Amino acid sequence: MSRPNVIDELDDIYYPETDGEPMAENTLQYDWIVTIKGNLDKYLEDFVAGDLFWYPVKGNPKIVYAPDIMVALGRPKGYRPSYKQWLENNIAPQVIFEILSPGNREEEMKRKFQFYEKYGVQEYYVLDAESETQCSLAAWIRANDKLIPVLAKNNWTSPLLNIRFESVERNLIIYGPDNLPFLSFSEIVEQEKLATQRAEAATQRAEAEHQRAEAEHQRAEAANQQLKMLLEKLKSMGIDPGSLT
Repeated sequence: MSRPNVIDELDDIYYPETDGEPMAENTLQYDWIVTIKGNLDKYLEDFVAGDLFWYPVKGNPKIVYAPDIMVALGRPKGYRPSYKQWLENNIAPQVIFEILSPGNREEEMKRKFQFYEKYGVQEYYVLDAESETQCSLAAWIRANDKLIPVLAKNNWTSPLLNIRFESVERNLIIYGPDNLPFLSFSEIVEQEKLATQRAEAATQRAEAEHQRAEAEHQRAEAANQQLKMLLEKLKSMGIDPGSLT
């Protein structure tokens, strides 16, 4: 649970950690946020956050936004109550994702765009999910210190993240650097469940094979013991076992 405020140890100024608003307005928006963040966390060794306050200017807590998803390349993973840029080697998040919801207003999105452009975002993506099977993408890339729109409707690859966006029958599919599609949280859980089941099955097969090998070894040992006993008995009867061959 987030505390309402924290004090920056360097300047004794309060920097709120939350505005009290939910991360998403509906389940569709939430699913997209969780899916993108979860998959980026899987592919990247860098810091990825969802709905985290980003403070770009030390000493001014009023200059803040909480992107739906942000990626700070070159910054390590780990817990942060907020992203204070001056404590992160002054590295601004390079990639931002916003997932549109019914509550997003044009003026609000315009302010977000201006904020991201001003404070150094390199790639900006806006996903407009109308339904579970309809989603469109708008993208901007920094050039000459401005965020410039790019044509990303059909097939676009992020220069920084090396993930690919593909539009198929009005639905958006995102592919990772391994060219595999991003999985939803439930799909990831199902994959992990299947992987666990396969690992358990492999362990059981290995254990069964070990038991079979052990049984065969025991049978061979028993046969050797019987042979030794027979040879000893023949010798005790004065019979040379070699003469029987």
